[in-house]
Amino acid sequence: MSLPAGHDTVVFGQHAITIEQVVALARRHARARLQDDAAFEQRIARGARFLDSLLTREGVIYGVTTGYGDSCVVAVPLEHVESLPQHLYTFHGCGLGRHFDEPTTRAVLAVRLQSLCQGVSGVRMALLERLCAFLEHDILPLIPEEGSVGASGDLTPLSYVAAALSGERVVRHEGQETDTADVHAKLGWTALTLRPKEALALMNGTAVMTGLACLAFDRAAYLLQLATRITAINVVGLQGNPAHFDETLFAAKPHPGMVQVAAWLRGDLADDGRTDEPTHRLQDRYSLRCAPHVLGVLGDSLPWLRQMIETEINSANDNPIIDGDAERILHGGHFYGGHIAFAMDSLKNLVANIADLLDRQLALLVDTRYNHGLPSNLSGAPADRAMINHGFKAVQIGASAWTAEALKNTMPASVFSRSTECHNQDKVSMGTIAARDAIRVLELTEQVAAATLLAGNQALWLRSQQVPTAVLPAALLPMHERLSQDFAPVIEDRALEPDLRRCLTHIREQAWSLYA
Repeated sequence: MSLPAGHDTVVFGQHAITIEQVVALARRHARARLQDDAAFEQRIARGARFLDSLLTREGVIYGVTTGYGDSCVVAVPLEHVESLPQHLYTFHGCGLGRHFDEPTTRAVLAVRLQSLCQGVSGVRMALLERLCAFLEHDILPLIPEEGSVGASGDLTPLSYVAAALSGERVVRHEGQETDTADVHAKLGWTALTLRPKEALALMNGTAVMTGLACLAFDRAAYLLQLATRITAINVVGLQGNPAHFDETLFAAKPHPGMVQVAAWLRGDLADDGRTDEPTHRLQDRYSLRCAPHVLGVLGDSLPWLRQMIETEINSANDNPIIDGDAERILHGGHFYGGHIAFAMDSLKNLVANIADLLDRQLALLVDTRYNHGLPSNLSGAPADRAMINHGFKAVQIGASAWTAEALKNTMPASVFSRSTECHNQDKVSMGTIAARDAIRVLELTEQVAAATLLAGNQALWLRSQQVPTAVLPAALLPMHERLSQDFAPVIEDRALEPDLRRCLTHIREQAWSLYA
């Protein structure tokens, strides 16, 4: 189903697109359109035309007149060249694991389309138009998550895109899993017969890992702000020391991301009302006092992560490169996903440290030895029922488990290169595994954030019961009020899974506007 008019439009072509545009397409917040000026169309046509001219001259072109990978030394007679693309996506139809969800699949399609629009992959305008139509009509190939070593690109998962464009395998469309041929028939389309090089151009690239990287980047950027807001809530709930975020203090060590987090915390705690009162400790424990130093590392890493991801989005990353202007075939290795692998291995480390930080804050909140007068486990039960109520005890246990799993997944995937495919692919990036790991670490860290946010809000409610005249800092009040509307305080024990899941939905929908 096409999106209605009024949505933003992302134009695929020779101009760069951004992470945010890929994410907007993935969430169905934007429409896809192909650049349609004559110069762009002619550039695409020149590459395909040059490739066809080589076939008439019996030129030797990897993956067009030769076998694939280690089979590049095997010549393919011209009478079989037309059959080669279908064989490529067919024998790669061996992916396993769960299927990627709908937003991820849209991101993959968008990234592959933008790469092919660079005009050096030897594909026809008809292929670009059909790939764009898949996005516009939300036709989503069922792509298994597992089976890519990240060089030569994402061959096996992207074979499901090539097959779907050819009218084969299964897609999601209008909420149903449907044979691709039936969707083509419903729309009155004729499935593409992929030309020489077109299956290879679709499959021999980094679109899966890069699509995942776009979604991971977006979630991490929001998580940075959310973790800062949670920290501010917990500074108030634990009656911590706002002076730890002093502007002059941070001018002495001016890492920009760290300085930004400290500034956000100052803004949140600006009229805390306790800055002139003695605090419980001269120096708070590190999970509060050093929060800018932990969160700021992610803040300072986002710009170079963006550069790597957006360069990959807007690059030609298949092999060989078809230079239709100079009429050259350039054999290389742009399918290698090393930059995305490094970016995602780095991101999962950065994000897991946020899980650890928030888990430590939650540990302080529930423990009467450290929470400065809050009830054990943040239970709101009255005194005559306190002994049978346990508040957030199990939630904190769960957060410990989620944090441990997030930390376990920080092992770099890129160092686990395995020589494969008859030792042709003897050094590979594992970028797709790194990106999948990063998504998993984000899922777990968002769970820790949900638990710590609900616990922090409970702490604010408990403080208001202790001192009814206490006033929250103005910057925190709107979020506290909204949280209190959505999540009732825990007085008598209740199963908190529904609250946690609802909070997770808010986090993943980025429901709270945090910092400008």
